[in-house]
Amino acid sequence: QVHLMETGGGLVQPGDSLRLSCGASGTISSLYQMGWYRQAPGKAREFVATINTGLVTSILDSVKGRFSISRENGENTVILQMSSLKVEDTGVYYCTASDAWGTYWGQGTQVTVSS
Repeated sequence: QVHLMETGGGLVQPGDSLRLSCGASGTISSLYQMGWYRQAPGKAREFVATINTGLVTSILDSVKGRFSISRENGENTVILQMSSLKVEDTGVYYCTASDAWGTYWGQGTQVTVSS
C-alpha cells in the first residue's frame, strides 16, 4: 500500500505563489506516474498536472505557464509549483500516484486564493 501526504496549501492573494509537495511512503515499487488533481467547491475533481518516470509532463491548459510539476527524492516526491495564482485556482488539491498495482490518492490540501 502506498501512502501519499500533501503539504503546502494555504490562503494567498491573487498573483501570489505556492509550492505543494507530496511524498510517497509505504510499500513503494515503481511509481510510473505522479500528479495533481483539484476540486473546487461544487465542481467535479479535475486533472491539473502529471509527470512520469521519464519526466514527461502533462499540464492543464488553463494553468500552463503558471504551474509546473517536478519530481524529487528519487522520484517519490512530486512538487507542484504554482505562480500568478487566480481566484479560480481555489480548491482542494489532491496528490495521486500510480504503480503496477493501482492508483493512490492523498487526503488533499486546501488552496484558497482570495483578496
